[in-house]
Amino acid sequence: MKELAKQFIDKECIIYTITSNDGSLQGIIKEVCDGGMIIESISGERQVVNLDFVTRIREYPRKKNGKKKSVFA
Repeated sequence: MKELAKQFIDKECIIYTITSNDGSLQGIIKEVCDGGMIIESISGERQVVNLDFVTRIREYPRKKNGKKKSVFA
């Protein structure tokens, strides 16, 4: 998972985990280390997520004109 997560560094992503309250986290992946990754939210808040609990990483979908699409979980 570490090598796969490195492909998303500096991209806005939706990270699905088995432990988060709402099922997903949203933000820019800043760094991927051995056991986790650092995610920075739009507001500038940083979080560390354990890679063992990540089930899916998805780049935030965008329309043809570059605007964000609505995402339903």
